[in-house]
Amino acid sequence: MQLGARVLKTGVAIVFALFLAQIFELPSPVFAGIAAIFAIQPSIYRSYLSIIEQIQGNIIGATVAVLFGLVFGHHLVAIGIAAIIVIALVRKFKLDSSMSLALVTVVAIMEYQGDSFLEFGVVRFLTVMVGVFAAFIVNLVFIPPRYEIKLFKMIDSLQDDIIRWTRLAARQASEHTSTKAALTKFENRLADVEKMYDFYKEERHYSKKKRFMQARKLVIYRQLIITTKKSLELLHRLHKHENEITNLPDHFRFMVQDRLDFLLTFHEQLILKFTGKLKPEHSKWIDKEGEKYADVMEQLIQQIAFEQDRESEEEFSSYHLFYIFSRLLDYEENLEHLDTLIVSFLNYHGEERNIDLEEDFY
Repeated sequence: MQLGARVLKTGVAIVFALFLAQIFELPSPVFAGIAAIFAIQPSIYRSYLSIIEQIQGNIIGATVAVLFGLVFGHHLVAIGIAAIIVIALVRKFKLDSSMSLALVTVVAIMEYQGDSFLEFGVVRFLTVMVGVFAAFIVNLVFIPPRYEIKLFKMIDSLQDDIIRWTRLAARQASEHTSTKAALTKFENRLADVEKMYDFYKEERHYSKKKRFMQARKLVIYRQLIITTKKSLELLHRLHKHENEITNLPDHFRFMVQDRLDFLLTFHEQLILKFTGKLKPEHSKWIDKEGEKYADVMEQLIQQIAFEQDRESEEEFSSYHLFYIFSRLLDYEENLEHLDTLIVSFLNYHGEERNIDLEEDFY
């Protein structure tokens, strides 16, 4: 069983909320603990946005609850109608994330049937808000998130697996069903990477220098994700047309394998370069400018012409080669762009080393 930072922060936030409620001698401190559960967020920025929405949502819930309690009393039906109105108002003002806690506030206030109902409603509202503020403080100071490390670790792990399967697929060594299952898992992991990127993008820095550096890093991580997508698309094509690739002449198939090995190795080097393990000026792009695709494209054209002549004899479409090579060249272009971004970043920020990133990998 693994306990993540958010699980620990939730427990601490509950304890802190109950502690504050007892210090302020608020009745029913349990509602502060419940509010802390709803208010805890995975990032500081989201916690800031959440506290703004929770305040607005709970003001709506408390206002409706007090009005209904004063006008219609504490009948069960009145509580239900008040809840419906609160839901409608929350959606109207686009405060959906605060809906659950606003409804808790409605029930917490309208269940009281004694005297001084208005005073009680204010106290219950303050109790809930104590829980919200407690969650925000815990999220701010307890186990600050390190989303960059998590993001890079996820990208690195996913890309490493894709490269491994691509090398196998290029040699027709992978089993069809296993590759198909792996591709499905890769798609799910890529979706998780996108979510983690959003968390990292939401991080805020007070220093102008750090904000500028993070803005450049965001561009690199965005390109890292795009390049990973391109490598995954290429693996999809190799998997889909594995039988057609098997039927290619040996010299042409070996040429595809060599080019793939070249690109996959370069991709691995780029990740090493970004973590400071490789010199910024080092590059494996040894092809002359303007001629890097010449040999590949020339052989592709020759092979397509050859395949068109023999298509009547064997079931093979030369368009399959276009599908594969379009993904191959697209992958290559994105690797080039990624290399340019990393070199530029290291040239401007090479002295500002990310020790955590460099020490946690390789």
